Amino acid sequence: MAVSSRPLRDPARLAALLALAALLLFAATATWLQFARTDLDWVRATLSLYLHGPHGLWLRSAYCVLAAAIAVLAAALHARLQGPARRGLPLALFCAAGVGLAAVAVGDSWLPDRAPLLAPLVHALAAQTAFLCVTTAMLLQAWCFGRDPRWRGFHRLAWWWAWLAFAGLWLHVLWRDTPRGLGQKAVIALVVAWLALAALQLWRQPRRHG
Repeated sequence: MAVSSRPLRDPARLAALLALAALLLFAATATWLQFARTDLDWVRATLSLYLHGPHGLWLRSAYCVLAAAIAVLAAALHARLQGPARRGLPLALFCAAGVGLAAVAVGDSWLPDRAPLLAPLVHALAAQTAFLCVTTAMLLQAWCFGRDPRWRGFHRLAWWWAWLAFAGLWLHVLWRDTPRGLGQKAVIALVVAWLALAALQLWRQPRRHG
C-alpha cells in the first residue's frame, strides 16, 4: 500500500501524472472532432475553426485544460531541475503560452457575438503568442535538460524534437501553399507529444533527497 501511494506524495510526479491526463484528454477531444465535424475538411480546416459550431464547447474546454497542463508541467520541471539547469525563462514562456491558449478559448466563447470586429485580432494575437512561446520554451527547456546530469539522457530527444516543432511552426507560417489545417495540426501534435514525453520523463525521475 505504501509503495503504490509513494508517487502521489511527490508533487512533481503528481503534476506529471495530471499533465499526462490533461494532454491525453486534449488529444482525444481534438482527434474525435476530426470525425464528428463532417462539415469541415480536416486537411484544410485549422483547429481554431472547431472552436465554433457543433461540439465547440468541448474543444474550448480542452484548450483550457491544456493551458493548465502546460503551466503545471512547467512549474514541476522547474522545481525538479537542479543548479544551472533551473532557469526561470522557460517557466515564464510556458506560462505565457498557457495564458495565450486560454485567451483563445475564452475569447472565442463570447467575443464573436459581443465584439465581432475585435474577435479576430484577439484570437490571432493570443494564438500566435501561444505557439511562439511554447515552441521557444521547449527549446530552452530542452537545453536546460542537458545541464542536469539526471536529465542528460533525455536532452538529445527533447532538443531535436523541439527544433522539429519550432521549424514546423515557421514552415506553416511562411509557406502558405501548404494545407493550412494539416500543417497547423501537425505542429500541435508535435508540441503535445513533446510535452507528454517531458511529463513521462518527469514521472520516471525519482525525487532527489537532501
